[in-house]
Amino acid sequence: MVTIKEQLSSQPIIIVAIVTALSLLGDSMLYIALPIYWETAGLESIWQVGVLLSINRFIRLPFNPFAGWIYKHISLKAGLIIAVLLGGFTTIGYGVFEGFTAWVILRALWGIAWSFFRIGGLAAVAVYAESNKRGSSMGLYNGLYRTGSLVGMLLGGLLIPVIGLSTVSIAFGLLSLLGLPLILNSNINQVEEAPEKIDKMADEKPVISRASYKAAIIVSGFLVAMLYQGIVTSTLSSVIEHFYGESISLWNVAVSVTFLSGIIQAVRWTWEPFLGRTVGRWSDGAQGRLPIFIVSLIFAGVVFGLVSAKLPLWLWVAITLLVMAGATILSTILDTIALDTAKTANVVSFLTVYSIFQDVGAALGPAISYILIQLEAGFTILYWGGSFILLILAAIWSVLAKSLNKFKKIETYKSY
Repeated sequence: MVTIKEQLSSQPIIIVAIVTALSLLGDSMLYIALPIYWETAGLESIWQVGVLLSINRFIRLPFNPFAGWIYKHISLKAGLIIAVLLGGFTTIGYGVFEGFTAWVILRALWGIAWSFFRIGGLAAVAVYAESNKRGSSMGLYNGLYRTGSLVGMLLGGLLIPVIGLSTVSIAFGLLSLLGLPLILNSNINQVEEAPEKIDKMADEKPVISRASYKAAIIVSGFLVAMLYQGIVTSTLSSVIEHFYGESISLWNVAVSVTFLSGIIQAVRWTWEPFLGRTVGRWSDGAQGRLPIFIVSLIFAGVVFGLVSAKLPLWLWVAITLLVMAGATILSTILDTIALDTAKTANVVSFLTVYSIFQDVGAALGPAISYILIQLEAGFTILYWGGSFILLILAAIWSVLAKSLNKFKKIETYKSY
């Protein structure tokens, strides 16, 4: 009976994750393809790549509060339908339109779509996940929707050199629209139920409502998104090209930069459903989330800077995979901590603020990256600076963990 109950409560989360994954195909493909094939898109300079990879996130900054307000008045299903339509047609647009101006508009529309996906997805986990299994549910959701990045990066890196950016974009856009029948036939709540179910979360007893704790969550979301969603995702192809050239030999087979970058980033999305849910389940246990989170920050801080080191290719790939593992662990636990803390206020309101700061970080990442990598030691500054940031975060959260222990409310603290 327990297993059936868990499956029924997880079904809406799984549907939202799959629909999101389909719509991520085109966006994820651009991060490995556009830095190399920017001229194919009708761009005139490499700086325009940084703008296009950032503009969708900047658009989300003013739109996220509006999307949160909309979700208080419509159902999750309606919001996700809007997101699927916008996501599908903008991805098709990558293959139809050329030139910087047209692509700015398309990326802006994708930013609006992602606002609906992100806030709707977090709200779905908050509403449908059991309170003592939020970590596991968050890991399941993150892992499933990021398989879209797996397919987008891997197939994009493989197919674009063969059939071109335009054809791949149109194909991915059509696949994205397959999310419509999934949403329409789902049992996700109706219009009348959405605000009630979401707002009920606000009545749960808060663990801690101190402003410093909430601020630490929001700042951490900003910095982790900047480092992983912004810097790593947008510069990995450029790092490989800088150190190893445009064509790399793997087991005596020549592969393109985009394909190797796609493989590396796709490996992360392969393990996401398993590693994310496992880490989430661990954080649901008696030891709580913070000890795992702090150790993960230290681990991530040690390996992050090594991405910019000139190492034998096999060793560099191994280190980069460790960086990707750190991204999975940190994002899963931090998102779950944010869901836990959202109990102290209206869920949608807090998650909207959290999402806004994540978007700011993710938007600044590519812009900062493509400014710094033009310097002589740009990659070194970029990645070792990221290591320093992660270690500082570990120190801050260690202080917060000690402060929480002073409350001596063990039963409540275990959910963190």
